[in-house]
Amino acid sequence: MSDLKIALLALGTILILLVLLFNWWQDRRVRNSMKDKLPEAPADPLMTQLETERREPTVRIAETLAQPIEPTEPVILAEEIDAATEAVIDVQFPKAIAGDELMDLLRAYLRVETKPVRLFALSSQGEHHAYPHEDQTYVSMQLAMLLANRKGPISEIDWSRLWMAAQNLAQQLDGTVDGPEQQDVIERAQQLDAVCANLDAQVGLSLRLAEPLPSNEVLQVATSAGFMEYGKQLGWLASSGIPRFTLLFDGKPALDLHASQVSRLDLLLDVPNSPKDENAFSRMATVGRDLALRLGAELIDDQGQPLTDHYDEDIDGQLYQIYEQLEDAGFSAGETRTLRVFT
Repeated sequence: MSDLKIALLALGTILILLVLLFNWWQDRRVRNSMKDKLPEAPADPLMTQLETERREPTVRIAETLAQPIEPTEPVILAEEIDAATEAVIDVQFPKAIAGDELMDLLRAYLRVETKPVRLFALSSQGEHHAYPHEDQTYVSMQLAMLLANRKGPISEIDWSRLWMAAQNLAQQLDGTVDGPEQQDVIERAQQLDAVCANLDAQVGLSLRLAEPLPSNEVLQVATSAGFMEYGKQLGWLASSGIPRFTLLFDGKPALDLHASQVSRLDLLLDVPNSPKDENAFSRMATVGRDLALRLGAELIDDQGQPLTDHYDEDIDGQLYQIYEQLEDAGFSAGETRTLRVFT
């Protein structure tokens, strides 16, 4: 072999090594950059109970998978994706991956704060699971992000964060990521937000106490009047087990108040998240009047005026129209799908 050929071979080998080194360095830089952009989530798992305080819902996906699943527990099947209210990112794996390995990857790479996101992991048996199960294997997963809620539509940042997280995870498995264009997602989110804004309604009444009362005493009176625990709230429950309306202590869920006294009580009827009822307002007003008598308080409307029963039926009729409009738009009051959007 001539010196020229040897030199060319050596040069080619050096070039290949340089390309490999450059690719390794670039991959490392991108991964570090993506990790820096994804905020760390705290160790506490997400609270799953509905809270009456209106705050931006967040999902730290990894933390919802923080607790190990015992093999003896049944596999929880995921609900179906809601194409009208969610945008979906699809991650395909080149080969089946064990559930425990997938769980570790989800915890590591899906620490994302966005609008609520649901996970659909497709098992080798063709079932969608709400979370990977360690004794199953999985061939793909889908991440379904809620398009809008009471804090408005998803933003470009929300979608970008989830997309980057999905890409980062897929890289670990040599998988692929597919999903809709960002602009299409944003437009759908804005359309859904506009529709739901016109259907949303909450009605409140307040009890004006003569003086602050011990919180334990008020709690006892409320439960004796018929209110029941619902998460951190006190609710007037329907037969379906969800509240027709809730009772707030100083603007907070009754069971989340740590003060020794209560200065104000509020009754809140959240129309989309309460069962359809022809007497929704008058039912709440009747309970409010009874509670006012028990506490020596005055029941007032949202204008601060004493509440009379002259307009109960009129308000009932107005609220019932909203219930029907919600149904026409595909959001039956009190159902899980409706709760996801109107929260």
